[in-house]
Amino acid sequence: MSRIPLLPATSLVAAALVLAACNKVENTPTPAAAEQAATQSDAGAISAADFAERVKVLSSDEFGGRAPGSAGEEKTVAWLEAQFRDLGLKPGNGESYFQEVPMVETTADESTKLKLKVAGKPRELAFGSDMVIGTRSGQTRVDINDSDLVFVGYGVNAPELGWNDYAGVDVKGKTVVMFINDPGFHTDDPQLFEGKRMTYYGRWTYKYEEAARQGASAALIIHDTDGASYGWDVVKNSWSGAQFDLAPADDPEPRLPAQGWITADVARSLLADTGHNLDELYTAANKTGFQAIPLDASMSVDLTSTVTRKSSKNVMALLPGSSRPDEAIVYMAHWDHLGDHREADTDPAEDTIYNGAIDNATGVAGILGIAQAFVAQTPAPRRSVLFLAVTLEESGLLGSKYYVAHPSIPLDKTVAVINIDAMSVAGPSRDMTVVGKGSSELEDILARHAEAQGRTLNAEATPESGFYFRSDHFNFAKAGVPALYASGGDDLVDGGVAAGKAAAEDYGRNRYHQPADEFDPDWNLEGVVQDLQALYGVGRDLADNDQWPNWYEGNAFRAARDSLMKTPAQ
Repeated sequence: MSRIPLLPATSLVAAALVLAACNKVENTPTPAAAEQAATQSDAGAISAADFAERVKVLSSDEFGGRAPGSAGEEKTVAWLEAQFRDLGLKPGNGESYFQEVPMVETTADESTKLKLKVAGKPRELAFGSDMVIGTRSGQTRVDINDSDLVFVGYGVNAPELGWNDYAGVDVKGKTVVMFINDPGFHTDDPQLFEGKRMTYYGRWTYKYEEAARQGASAALIIHDTDGASYGWDVVKNSWSGAQFDLAPADDPEPRLPAQGWITADVARSLLADTGHNLDELYTAANKTGFQAIPLDASMSVDLTSTVTRKSSKNVMALLPGSSRPDEAIVYMAHWDHLGDHREADTDPAEDTIYNGAIDNATGVAGILGIAQAFVAQTPAPRRSVLFLAVTLEESGLLGSKYYVAHPSIPLDKTVAVINIDAMSVAGPSRDMTVVGKGSSELEDILARHAEAQGRTLNAEATPESGFYFRSDHFNFAKAGVPALYASGGDDLVDGGVAAGKAAAEDYGRNRYHQPADEFDPDWNLEGVVQDLQALYGVGRDLADNDQWPNWYEGNAFRAARDSLMKTPAQ
């Protein structure tokens, strides 16, 4: 296991000041903002060199892609514990740096075929090229025979919006087929749901949950790159190999016997053979009053899986507050990734390790850098600061879900959560991206620190991608805790918005959830340092005052926060 040499605090401050000088953008801060930025940089002690070395180590082949339950996990959590100890942080879970997360590891047999009868004619779909399928039931064998297929539009039941794709149809024991994303997305209709901006109803996790509530035996989502915001390779890579879930006792949400995806080409052909047109169904499913359509087709599958009950670990460390130690700000990042997909017959020259450098060794390195800044801070923070590296994010945000159900700091004493997931390494930007912008008062605090750097806050460029629901802060948000998920923006100092979007598109196309997501010594980390300084500033403000931020009026999570707090904190 590699250990990272940490610079003395004096060297770190000097490095931060040098980087702060290099990070100037075209906007000129006001004198007051400049003074605030200087103070923040003095206390920040955030080093690009330390950040780079941490990412390099954590995303190295030695860590094997950091799959939960693997030898790579053992190295990862031991490395994290050592990092926290070296920083002088205390265990974050009583006397331990670890929180055990019970999990079920399920690996589907990839020779599995989906057997269809379409208009009376047999057809088979192959795992990987035509479909992916798995089970969250914990069963080693799931046998489904002649389950009728029903097309249910977007698979959404949203009574508050007057929308129910399951109205008038009984899908018990049947297989539902549905689109990804929300009604309104594919027709660009701003009057339906939130138009191009994905809601939780558009996420695949919700669609399977709702299908299970409706009593279906299986659910198949029709993939399209725009609706999912990623290509078929991402689906195939994410669903092959071991899949992880919380143990049923720790997750009350309903589960299907089988769930999966089919490609758009398979869907188009299947629907055509049953007398339907895929494009016409996109139109029909986006109209109020859509009625589910029974298809002249049935599905059978004999799905065998290897099922092992294991546990994974959240890693957590605490900097106790000097005067209000029972109240805490949480900085969070997920440490897990997709592991090593090497099989016995894989070409030895093929790279099969999903190193997850940007996703999310950068986030882990980020919270370590911020921890380093808090340790160097004088005076010490009044409130506690918890640094939480969670597991099983890639498996459906399970580590954070478990923590929220079993928090080491009570949720009504958790002031805020700041999540770092996949940092931008494209260089400094004139803006910061706030995913789900317009959600909470944490944005007002971040705006001050961004302004001090000459930057503005913008919403994500692709709200249709549903990033707000795809990272760990979402579990805290559902519980009511104000959560901030922000990173470097698209308007790069070198190249502007065009360069920023090109960098994001290149990453999504060529590296996201692929073995090519590796550390690159040529990354421009000036923007990373700015981003971490700004996010550190948010937590420092909250740790040094008595503020209890809330969600903005009208936000769906505000009622949960109000209920959680019950009476104003004193």
